[in-house]
Amino acid sequence: MPSLNDIRTTFLDYFGANEHRVVPSSPLVPRNDPTLMFTNSGMVQFKNLFTGLEHRDYSRAATSQKCVRAGGKHNDL
Repeated sequence: MPSLNDIRTTFLDYFGANEHRVVPSSPLVPRNDPTLMFTNSGMVQFKNLFTGLEHRDYSRAATSQKCVRAGGKHNDL
């Protein structure tokens, strides 16, 4: 049975081989975002891209983001 790290690596390698930029996980406590106490989804690190405040040299990305879900229907904590 593959380990969690094997599955994560296979996922990222697949997208990396298919024209996606593999982006490292951001910190669990977001940098420069006073609206969040913790990273609660993999999209947090791309928030400034969606709002137009930031531009990057790639348009496709893959990441395996650490996150905390502590409320709502996704109560994983």
